[in-house]
Amino acid sequence: MSVPTTGHVVAYARVSTQDQDEQLQIDAFKAAGVHKSAIYIDHGVSGKQTSRPMLDKMLDDLEPGDKILVWDLTRLGRNSGHVITLLADLKERGIYVQSLQDGLDSTTDMGEAMMGVLAIFAAMERKFTIRRTRAGLAVARAEGRVGGRPRALNSEQAQLARHMKEQGKSVAVIAATLKCSVPTVYRHLAAQGA
Repeated sequence: MSVPTTGHVVAYARVSTQDQDEQLQIDAFKAAGVHKSAIYIDHGVSGKQTSRPMLDKMLDDLEPGDKILVWDLTRLGRNSGHVITLLADLKERGIYVQSLQDGLDSTTDMGEAMMGVLAIFAAMERKFTIRRTRAGLAVARAEGRVGGRPRALNSEQAQLARHMKEQGKSVAVIAATLKCSVPTVYRHLAAQGA
């Protein structure tokens, strides 16, 4: 079964380098009935970038019931997690996607099912990434390495902050003296029970 789209049909083309030609994609979109003015093209932009000028403009312009045509899903992005997230966001907004080369059309039952399968694989990929990250952090901790940014105040500065607070200095004055932010002073004072 196919869901009829009720809005506009637009197309998105992307070429990674200025030397590449998007004409093949444009010709396919025109053959599918997309007017030239409804084709959004990013020139010389990598698919690894999640934010691209014309993709962002197209996403802002879309309304529920609209449909996007792409040459293939790699035109939307090279990172499968990003593409799956984008497809899920579009589905939630009531916007359909059709990939001419992949045969994926979210207005069909099969296309909808394929998007579900892709979402499952993206979720698995995220879980594996989290596991690998946690394992790497555990190894680093075991070796005595600590991640994150350095502490804003060393122990000497933290003691000075506490001493100044006990003398009645304001947190703003303490922060200015120690050349740090007010929240940093509050955080260190709270950790010291002051």
